[in-house]
Amino acid sequence: MSYTSKTKRTYSGLSGLSGAGSYASASSSSTARPENHGSTSPAASSPFQDIPSRSQRRSSISNTVDAIRHAGGPNSIDNFARSWTRAAGYFEITPSQTFFLASDGINPNDPEARIDPYAPTFDDDATDDDYDGNDDDDEDDGHLHPPTEHSRMIGPGPSLRGSFRGTYGSLGTIQSIRETVGHTIAPRLNDGSMRHAASMFQGEQAALASDLKEREPMLVKRVEREDGKVVAVIVGQSTLPQTVFNSVNVLIGVGLLSLPLGLKYSGWVIGLIFLAFSASITNYTGKLLALCLNKAKDQTLVTYADIAYVAFGHHARIWISFLFSMELLTACVALIILFGDSLNVLMPSVSVTEWKILAGIILTPLSFLPLRVLSFSSVLGILSCFGIVVIIFIDGLSKPERPGSLRDPMTTHMWPVSWAALPMSFGLLMSPWGGHSVFPNIYKDMRHPHKYNKGVDITYAFTFGLDLFLAVIGVLMFGDLVRDEITSSVLNVKSYNQFLSMIMVIFIAIIPLTKTPLNARPIVTTIEVMFGIDPRSLAMINENMVGVSPVTRGVAKILIRIFTNAAFVIIAILFPSFDRIMGLLGSFLCFSICVILPIAFYLKICAEDISITEKRVCWVLLVISTIFAAMGTVWSFLPAGVLPDW
Repeated sequence: MSYTSKTKRTYSGLSGLSGAGSYASASSSSTARPENHGSTSPAASSPFQDIPSRSQRRSSISNTVDAIRHAGGPNSIDNFARSWTRAAGYFEITPSQTFFLASDGINPNDPEARIDPYAPTFDDDATDDDYDGNDDDDEDDGHLHPPTEHSRMIGPGPSLRGSFRGTYGSLGTIQSIRETVGHTIAPRLNDGSMRHAASMFQGEQAALASDLKEREPMLVKRVEREDGKVVAVIVGQSTLPQTVFNSVNVLIGVGLLSLPLGLKYSGWVIGLIFLAFSASITNYTGKLLALCLNKAKDQTLVTYADIAYVAFGHHARIWISFLFSMELLTACVALIILFGDSLNVLMPSVSVTEWKILAGIILTPLSFLPLRVLSFSSVLGILSCFGIVVIIFIDGLSKPERPGSLRDPMTTHMWPVSWAALPMSFGLLMSPWGGHSVFPNIYKDMRHPHKYNKGVDITYAFTFGLDLFLAVIGVLMFGDLVRDEITSSVLNVKSYNQFLSMIMVIFIAIIPLTKTPLNARPIVTTIEVMFGIDPRSLAMINENMVGVSPVTRGVAKILIRIFTNAAFVIIAILFPSFDRIMGLLGSFLCFSICVILPIAFYLKICAEDISITEKRVCWVLLVISTIFAAMGTVWSFLPAGVLPDW
């Protein structure tokens, strides 16, 4: 299917804001030198005439830096940074919008900028019959409309006929929750409420301007198809290497540190089979999400919760928000536990609880950093994970005798030593694969979405190789002595190179301090919107917050961040077992979000196109995964002493 450009309507809702999403390479003009028209003056013949001024030298350095940043075209460092910034913003349970900017035009002869025929489109003629919900939308007049009583979303673009409605990260999520628990909207408007609405709308526009400066927007272009139909197309901006980079960053985390313990519980045979099974099935379900995006009647789906909404209605969107909140909460608690346990091994004079409290104190000011800073700092956490794996491998090779040596491995077991502990391994071996919540967004942001499956395969090949490598060397080095986190086992061996141990501690400290603020951000913003503190809560702002001064709102935001980080610390103190937290994350949340729900969405949305054989396979996978999830979840709540030794 081919597309031709068509005149675009003005995005009046983004008036004055569109420049926030565009970037221009810095350029500087060289200082013109006066010509010497045969002058014989000393100044004209001065030997210092050709020495560049300080401003010229600075301009030269700036041009060099810009040249490096933009070298490589679509895969330049600058484009990689923008792509990752967009990906970091996908972790949303908050009522914020996905920002769209009008694309000025696409050259069909440019292979890097052409409209991909596989790209999802916005159908201007779509009807509400395309949805399972009962939402009403205003007619598309090219303007940005404030939300109405029946609205389930705010479309910052040109009223894209219900697209992105009620998404994971939309105002509709919180609005639906409030309607479910009994909140109502006033049926009539008076002068006071009109002034109230105007004030809120101004606040929302200010928030949009602020977020546009902080976020990388998605681009939308109106085009005409061969049949003459005008549609709006998402212009994907991420190349295949950028997509793989973003996906690897999503999957690589502290979950790999508990893999040796999971392999210890399961033994070599069951453990390796289950690890391969978990990687294969999540790879498969990640591709199913893309099929759901393409198959749905409404081709404007962007997020995971959009798929849930189309498949099972707006109540599914609420449950998705709950699951994502739990996933982020559990991840933050696990990071604080890792921080406390590891630093306590290095400095046992400070208790684990005191280290966790210190982590909460440090994390509070970090939670105020803008998204751009958090997205770049989170890359340090990813690099730290790689650094930890390398240090563990070097330590294992350097030590000649057990424990902790790869040259003299510990005794290991082909089958579980305790079959009663086997279900604990299900969650631990599943925990590294929790990236499906943002896979739909990553898919939507691709320049060429038909390469998505290839990107997923590359991502999983790399990630599985790294996870398998650490799981195997961890069990070989420590066997039955391996602790909850492999890093604690390594730091307990005093015969290792202490310089490397110090570097490992630094890496361990970097991971929570860089990833926790980013994971906590959606939770914090959700609380702000539910209490009407965030100006983006236009549709359901708390009336008690109307007229409150900016200072009071600022104080409220500070208190919310303090209490949120304090909640993480308190939970980490009350539930101090890293393996139990990771087991819960893998068993309940990863199985639900990454396996069970994607298969359910696929069976519902793509039912007409699924063969009988594939349906049976999907149902078998659904039943098996549900059993694994249930067993692992129950076992993650059982105290260690309760499990029988058989």
